[in-house]
Amino acid sequence: MDSQVMVALGLSLVGGASTSIGALFVILNPTPNLKMLGLLQGFAAGLMLSISFLDLAHNALNSIGFLKGNLWFFAGVIFFAVVVGFIPEPTLAPSSDVKNKKKNGVEGQQDTMKKHRRQVLFSGIITAVGISLHNFPEGMAVFLGSMKGLRVGLNLALAIALHNIPEGVAVALPVYFATQSKWQAFKLATLSGFAEPLGVIIVAYLFPSSLNPEILEGLLGSVGGVMAFLTLHEMLPLAFDYAGQKQAVKAVFFGMAFMSASLYFLEISLPKDMSL
Repeated sequence: MDSQVMVALGLSLVGGASTSIGALFVILNPTPNLKMLGLLQGFAAGLMLSISFLDLAHNALNSIGFLKGNLWFFAGVIFFAVVVGFIPEPTLAPSSDVKNKKKNGVEGQQDTMKKHRRQVLFSGIITAVGISLHNFPEGMAVFLGSMKGLRVGLNLALAIALHNIPEGVAVALPVYFATQSKWQAFKLATLSGFAEPLGVIIVAYLFPSSLNPEILEGLLGSVGGVMAFLTLHEMLPLAFDYAGQKQAVKAVFFGMAFMSASLYFLEISLPKDMSL
C-alpha cells in the first residue's frame, strides 16, 4: 500500500501542479487565448468521457454486475452534483467587474479602480478556495484508480491535469488584475492545486490496505460517474463557449481517440501486475 500511495501522490502532484501552467498563461499573456483553452478543455473532456464510460464504468459493470455497477456509477454522479451545487465552477473572467467598468465609463474611473481591484482580489481568493475544494475529490479519484492499476491512475491523472489548466487561469487572472503581481497570481494558483495530493493523503488513511475487490470496483464505478458529471456539466460547456461547438466536438473526439490509443499502448507495455 505504501508504494501505491506514493504512486498516487506523485500522479496527483502532477495533476495539481498543472494549475501552475494555467497561471503561466496569465502572467505571460494577461489576455489568454480562450480559443486554445477551449480546445484544451474539449480534448480533456474526450479523455474523461473515454475513461468514464469505456474503462471505469465498463469494468464495474463486468465485474460486479449491471445493477450494482449502475448503482455505484450514479452514486458518483449524485455525489459530485452535490459538491458542484455547493462549490460551483468559477468562470475565467470577472464578468461583474467588466460590467461595472462599462457602466462607469471614463468618469470616476480612478476613484472606483481601487474598489474594483479589492472586489476582484476577493473573487480570486474565493475562486482559489472553491477550486481547492473542487480538486479534493479528484485526488481521491486518482488514488482509487492507482489502487486498481498504474494504467488507470495514469489516465485519470492526465485527464485531470489538462482539466486543471483552465482552473489555474481562473485563479490567476483576477489576482493578477487586482495586485499586478505575477508572483502572487502564480503562487495562489499553484496552492489551489495542492488540494489534489491532500485528497490522496486523507483517503489513503480512510481505506484499509486490503480493500474488498468488489468494493474497489464499485468505488471505481463511482469515480466514473464523478468524471462523467464533471465532463458533461462543466468541461463541455466551457469548450463550446471558448472554442465554438464544431471545433470543440472535434477536440472531444480527438481526446477520445488519444485515450483509446494510450489505453492500448499502456496495456501492452506495462507489466501484467501493474495493469488491469
